[in-house]
Order: sequence, then structure tokens, then C-alpha cells
Amino acid sequence: MNPGIQKVEALDAGHFVRVEWEDGSESRYPCVWLRDNCQCPHCFLRSARARRLVFEDLDVNIVVKEVALADRKKISITWPDEHASEYEAEWLKKRCFSEEARAEMQEDLFLPERQYWGSDLQLPKIPFEEVMYNDESAYKWLCTLKKVGIVLLTGAAARQGELVKLGHRIGFLRLTFYGPTWQVQDKADANNVAYTTGKLCFHTDYPVLQHPPGVQLLHCIKQTAAGGESEVVDGFNVSNKLKKQNPQAYQILSSTAVDYTDVGVDYCDFAVQNKQRIIDVDSRGQAVRINYNNATRDTVFDIPAEKVRPFYAALKEFNDLLNSTEHKFTYKLEPGDIVTFDNWRVLHGRQSYPSGSEVTRHLEGAYADWDVVMSRLRLLRKRVLNRD
Repeated sequence: MNPGIQKVEALDAGHFVRVEWEDGSESRYPCVWLRDNCQCPHCFLRSARARRLVFEDLDVNIVVKEVALADRKKISITWPDEHASEYEAEWLKKRCFSEEARAEMQEDLFLPERQYWGSDLQLPKIPFEEVMYNDESAYKWLCTLKKVGIVLLTGAAARQGELVKLGHRIGFLRLTFYGPTWQVQDKADANNVAYTTGKLCFHTDYPVLQHPPGVQLLHCIKQTAAGGESEVVDGFNVSNKLKKQNPQAYQILSSTAVDYTDVGVDYCDFAVQNKQRIIDVDSRGQAVRINYNNATRDTVFDIPAEKVRPFYAALKEFNDLLNSTEHKFTYKLEPGDIVTFDNWRVLHGRQSYPSGSEVTRHLEGAYADWDVVMSRLRLLRKRVLNRD
């Protein structure tokens, strides 16, 4: 993008600056925003890309004293106190306040596009070594993870420690009460239902935390011959179906705070308690996070008695949709496979498998936060696409 400026002028008694672009379009910028975002060394620390101007010094009613077109690529503004600011055309164009420009910028920053799926999922697969050592492959992995919600990495060594390497590739892993990484296998006196051979119903991990981990990584080190198949379902796809099928059930699950609990000893001793809505929604009522783990849903339920049965009915309908053959996808991990998925969107489960005198199935697990993953994605995009 190399936009050129045709004309610049002050409007509304100096409260706005209007920029007319060479392509015929125009943008209007509030002067309070322009002053707040002055890019000069006094107002902006370029080495940190952070604002130095303190808010107490900002006049929210400020108007321009003078605005001029320095050249086709820059405008200059003089403020009433004689402070001077300059704004590059490309910088301004990206920050245009039109609805279209704002949507384009949000798309560029957060990649909100989603590809919904059900039992027809074509599970994306990328070699582990390519992700580790090739930026294009790592960028493809994280973009697909954001869009589809799940990616299988193949060909890792069938030993512990590969997830630590993958964590370093992203940035760092999320530490929880179960440790930096954790071993999913049959354990005596298990402190988590995952550490048994039984069936695991569809769930998201750790809704008991105020900020559940955004991304989950599961590395298959050893796989049982019989049983142990993995199952996944697109929680956003199912939520959309529920909203159309039974709006009242959707409203109940997106407004009722459910108590979760987790007490035990692992990396350290813990007693965690939290409230979450099964379906977290944004201001438009669109699902942005699923918080559902039947194993850690507390016996305590902080709602009036008469609302309990309607809640259970709504949850039953949601759960039935999750488990329908139309929506769930079943696959079996092989040693060396690492499944990576969006823990805010994708619910996962496991079929039971026979117990034995030895450990027959072993997965190593880890978490990463979406903040860390998206940071790496943006850095990789800049490198791969040679973007500023």
C-alpha cells in the first residue's frame, strides 16, 4: 500500500481533519485522536513503539491551528500550543475510521475467519520437522490452527520433550498446576480422569481457571492396540446449530455462570474454584469460547432452584449435538503424532481402552496461550510475507 494524498483540510471548527486520497476516497480523523497519536520523539518512544504522551496532558477538546500537505506522502499539523506533528500517508490510510477500513485492520490484526466443520473434517497435517525449521510451514500451521481450530503435526520423535521444543518454537508454554508438560497415562490413584483408561466425554480443558489455556498440544508417545481413539468436535459449529435450533437453550448456556472446581496435588498442591458460562459470547452474541468440562463441574450450583432443570435441559441438548455423528470426528493418534488444537473452540474426548499391568498408552500434553501463539503468527507473517 502506497497511498498518495490529494488534499487535506480542517473541518468542524478544527475538530476533524479530512484527507482526500489520490484514488478519490476520503478519510476523516478526529483531532483528539491525531494529537493523542503524535509520532514525534517527545510523544512516542519509537524503540518500544509505545506512547510517551501522558493522558493528563491531552486536551480532549483540542482543535488544529494549522494543517498542511507536506508532500503527497505526509501531512503536518501545528497545534494551538505550537507543538508540531507529522503523519505518514500509509500510516493514516491503515487507520482510517471508515467501517470498511476498520474491518480490514481488525482482520489483519486478529485473523477472525473460521472454517467450520463436522464429521467431514479433512484433518490438516504438516510434518513436525518442517514446522520446527521452516518459517513458511510454521506460518501455515498457526494460520490453519487459527482458522480451522486443529492441526496434526506428524513425524516427531516418540519420546518426551518434543512439546518443549515446539513451545520454544512458539515462544513459551503455559505453566499450570499439572506442570509445564504432563503425562496422560493410566495412573494409580489418578488425580485427573484423563489419567485412567476410561472414556473421556467431550470437554475443553481447564474451565476452572479464570483464563483457560487457548491452545492444547498432545504428543502421542505410545498407543494402545485396542481402543483409545481420539474424538474432536467444533464447538463453535455446534453452538451455531444450537442457537438456530433452540435460541432459549443457547441463551441459558451463554448467561448461566457454572461453578467449576479442581482440588489435588501435582506440580504443587492446588484448590481452584471458578465460574464460567458454558458458551462465552461477544457483544454480538457470537460464541468466542466454550467452557465445558463435565468432570470438574462442581456439585455447588449458584442459581435459584427453579432454574436448575431448564439449565440441565439446555446442556443436554448441547451435549447431544456435540455427540451426534454429524458433528464429531474420530481418529487415532500414532506414535510421533502431535495434535494441536484450539482449546477455546474444539472439544476433545477419548474412547476407553483396556487396562493392563504395563502402560499401554502414553501422551504428553502441554498448553500455550493464544496471546503467545498469535504473537508468533504475526512475526512469522511479517517474515514470510515481507510485511511491515
